[in-house]
Amino acid sequence: MSDGRDKRAGTGVSGLDDVLRGGLPINRMYLVKGCPGVGKTTLSIQFLLEGVRQGETVLYITLSETEQEIRQVAASHGWSLDGMDMFELSVAEQTLRLREENTLYASEDVDLKELMGVLMARIDELKPARVVFDSLSEIRLLANNSTRYRRQLLALKQDLIGRDCTTLLLDDRSGNEDLQIESLAHGVIVLEQTAVQYGAERRRVRVGKLRGSAFRSGYHDYVVTTGGMKVFPRLIAAEHRTELGAEPISSGIPTLDGMLGGGIDRSTATLIIGPAGAGKSALATHFAMAAALRGEHSTLFLFEERMSTWVKRSEALGLPAERLVREGLVRVHQIDPAELAPDEFTHLVRLAVEEDHAKVVLIDSITGYFNAMPEARFLSLQMHELLSYLAERGVATLMTMAQTGMIGPQMTAPVDMSYLADAVVVMRYFEVGGHLEKAVSVLKKRSGPHENTIRSISFGSKGIQVGEALINLHGILSGIPRQLTQQEGLREPG
Repeated sequence: MSDGRDKRAGTGVSGLDDVLRGGLPINRMYLVKGCPGVGKTTLSIQFLLEGVRQGETVLYITLSETEQEIRQVAASHGWSLDGMDMFELSVAEQTLRLREENTLYASEDVDLKELMGVLMARIDELKPARVVFDSLSEIRLLANNSTRYRRQLLALKQDLIGRDCTTLLLDDRSGNEDLQIESLAHGVIVLEQTAVQYGAERRRVRVGKLRGSAFRSGYHDYVVTTGGMKVFPRLIAAEHRTELGAEPISSGIPTLDGMLGGGIDRSTATLIIGPAGAGKSALATHFAMAAALRGEHSTLFLFEERMSTWVKRSEALGLPAERLVREGLVRVHQIDPAELAPDEFTHLVRLAVEEDHAKVVLIDSITGYFNAMPEARFLSLQMHELLSYLAERGVATLMTMAQTGMIGPQMTAPVDMSYLADAVVVMRYFEVGGHLEKAVSVLKKRSGPHENTIRSISFGSKGIQVGEALINLHGILSGIPRQLTQQEGLREPG
């Protein structure tokens, strides 16, 4: 008889086994708790179907729903329950009534001890490797009081010992929180669902405990869609440590590369900030396109712009966007911000790096990312982990951020991300001679020297043109510069 210390049972839920460091240690009893609608039934069916795929005998004991209702849930996901045994509470009650030769019992009058005896007899008959009890609420009701309820769960745990089965107990938390019940379980998985002011509800999972086993602590976002539950493990950048050099990569614009001391470096994050329409997205796109033209993969995440608009704008600048997308060198994800959770976005970025082998990642824009999840806390910390992870994988990351205001010295950003960036490029409008012009400058670059000039920049059918240093103007970043006089002198670009 195996004690199951080293072996683990896969849950069948994408991402959850990663959180559990390989799955649930076998032959133990686990509590899965959460309010109605969080996906407990979906998780448990996936757990049993994974057992079926492994050639195991599995048993679903439904105390609160009928077998038909369970099959309807499975059908909604396109699953077949062939190979999964089911046992209903009504069947157990009928067995008791035949045994007592009495058909006058109501459900609430059935003796709990005898009912559990019938259920254990079914387990002994099938000898399943996996069992689900759905749900504890019915046992709680039949027990009538908390003391008897706890004793029954303790008896259930003792009965399961030695039967070589891994058991999930589902609890909809309809009763009061009871830490003593949690103490009986070998592990506790908590599912939560939160309604936000706008957009889809956010779901997250947390492993409350897993005795004697390591697991990823904290909350992890998940979704329940057609096909089942998917968990997006929280990113921990420290798990992806590597030793990679900061090799510079070109933007494809020689003058801009010169301003950046040779270009932006791999394993760094570059922030491009400026007012709306200043050309931030176009400039960042140029880096991604230049990498793709060198044969490297680039991935863009668009929070504010439609892909068709992005393609037209890029083609208008002479960039072969449509061809590069068709060839798979550039992948574009148009993000629906109202439907996305932070960990889900992180998961998309990880797939781009680990499966598509992206060497340049563009997030356009950070403003859209933060506006998309206004109720999600600690987004700055999550972004820090994401940027650290990308740096460890040797990815050059580009981020754009819009500042409020078009012209003037009082331009502000909705959140300060400059401290997370290794390089900061500033774009500005400025007024001169009755026309609006655009300027670009490099504010900082941690990984090496950079030019400290302010240069003109223009966008047209010939692409992006970075001009000469604007050495004869003062106050460009304020938006309303003035011409320097001969007495004030002109500075050479440096």
